[in-house]
Amino acid sequence: MRDITVFSGSAHPELAAEICAQLGTPLHPVQVHRFANDVLEVQLQANCRERDVFLIQPLVPPVQEHLVELLLMLDAARGASAARTTVVMPHYAFARSDKKDAPRISIGARLVADLMVTAGANRVLAMTLHSPQVHGFFSVPVDHLHALRELAAHFRRYDLSNTVVVSPDLGNAKEAAHFARLLGTGVAMGAKQRFSDDRVVISSVIGDVAGKDVIVLDDEIAKGSTVIELLDRLREQGVRSVRVACTHGLFAGGAIERLSALPEVEEIVCTNTVPPPKPSDKLTVLSIAPAMAEAMRRIHDGESVSALFSAP
Repeated sequence: MRDITVFSGSAHPELAAEICAQLGTPLHPVQVHRFANDVLEVQLQANCRERDVFLIQPLVPPVQEHLVELLLMLDAARGASAARTTVVMPHYAFARSDKKDAPRISIGARLVADLMVTAGANRVLAMTLHSPQVHGFFSVPVDHLHALRELAAHFRRYDLSNTVVVSPDLGNAKEAAHFARLLGTGVAMGAKQRFSDDRVVISSVIGDVAGKDVIVLDDEIAKGSTVIELLDRLREQGVRSVRVACTHGLFAGGAIERLSALPEVEEIVCTNTVPPPKPSDKLTVLSIAPAMAEAMRRIHDGESVSALFSAP
């Protein structure tokens, strides 16, 4: 592909390399230097002048470090006379800070979106944002992908005649209903109340799950508190089996070990939007590189990105 230049930050270079292999274009190097006072300096080591530049950088731990690296890459691309700079952000960690639900707190998702645009972002390509309103926090065009098709293709290998998709809360119910339509199954959801980052209570499950094979679908799993709480309710309802699916498998603080240790959990499925955790017998990691690469190609060629999801 001519006139396209792709760079990757240090957050997830393996995914960037896979995306570039799908595109058939080289992944150009980025030099990150740290001064004695701990300040970062970034140099893009390829020509950007009048090029369509894509910067691949999911915001994963250490999130603040990777954010500053991305902002410096954006500034470097703008200073190098890039024709257009697109941030390819498979995971936007700040998306969870999307509302003012307590006094005197910041709305980090909007603030960081403004920072990216100020630094030089002309466009954003994101995957499964935490909530729909985050899309509107950006003052530049956003192409918002989801991984439901990749997840559905995986689960279609199983007998789904007795299966129901369960969302842990009402906030993810729309995505769960879409996923259930892709699989041709029923849908249920948990009634969740969150008290802190790692303390949630699910009082009940809305829908028929007794004796069912359950697929729990969430957008991301961090510490796994919500899923473990939901599994307690599902166990009380007498479900037959459980498989857990998410787009962003962060699995912080030993979450993958805790989930794998539960006997009713037969499989945990995530995508590689973030660097995958240590291998587990129950963990399956699906690649979103083909979808991201196709979206980047369509952006570069001026084609519809939403058409990627128009067919079942």
